[in-house]
Amino acid sequence: MSLKDMRVTGKGKFRLADHDPDDTGGVQSKKEAAPRLEEGCQRLRELQEKLYAYDRWSVLLIFQAMDAAGKDSTIEHVMSGVNPAGCQVHSFKAPSPEELDHDFLWRTTCRLPERGRIGIFNRSYYEEVLVVHVHPDFLRGQKLPPQVVGDDLWKERYESIRNFERHLVRNGTAVVKFFLNVSKKEQKERFLARLDEPEKHWKFAAGDVKEREHWDDYMKAYQECIEHTATEDAPWYVIPADHKWYMRMAVAEIIVQRLEELALSYPAVDDHKKDEVEAARKMLEGEK
Repeated sequence: MSLKDMRVTGKGKFRLADHDPDDTGGVQSKKEAAPRLEEGCQRLRELQEKLYAYDRWSVLLIFQAMDAAGKDSTIEHVMSGVNPAGCQVHSFKAPSPEELDHDFLWRTTCRLPERGRIGIFNRSYYEEVLVVHVHPDFLRGQKLPPQVVGDDLWKERYESIRNFERHLVRNGTAVVKFFLNVSKKEQKERFLARLDEPEKHWKFAAGDVKEREHWDDYMKAYQECIEHTATEDAPWYVIPADHKWYMRMAVAEIIVQRLEELALSYPAVDDHKKDEVEAARKMLEGEK
């Protein structure tokens, strides 16, 4: 599967079953993927510096996935060389009482990246049409008026998300959304690996295994969510995640591709600035 095939824009019928979590796009091994990942990370570092200097666009990267798909490690590897001053990572867990007193987009809106920066959401407002969709009892904690919790709730939330992302793009935030598509079989193996390694026990939660009972419901929720919120301006990328080395390479290349589409450039230097630079050069060269 090529990078183009991973891109979902809302045109045509989307079927999650058409995306194989085990696919590697013809890349045969981790050894073969490694130089492409390094090249992607290096190019990303260059583009992030230009994004920061240009100070017109911001970039929002959204990562959604089932547990153990590799969100944390992918963010760590792909963004490893990016200047921390120009990159912010936010992880969203269960909402706090304060967050529940606001609309479902509020807590993430407060964490949007400033111009010139890359913002990363490790989970996001999409939890409200994924986890909450699978577990509708969570709606009771959101204290919504009964009149607004109707049969069209999910369609209305999809519409709110589309409008929100359209607003972001229109105001200079490029939105790139990744679904790291891990198989149920591979998730089981990763859970078992965590149990076999004491240093990874901190990452294990009994609730993660319990959620496997709802696997089919989650896949249905992801399919519906992606189908209804993928647009040309804010596409989804469904990334095969059974091979972490391929997943990281693909994510890096997609981010680079998206940044290159922004036509970033360093700010133009006017004559006054050139004179300042030349004067500073002469001063330094004239020091004894």
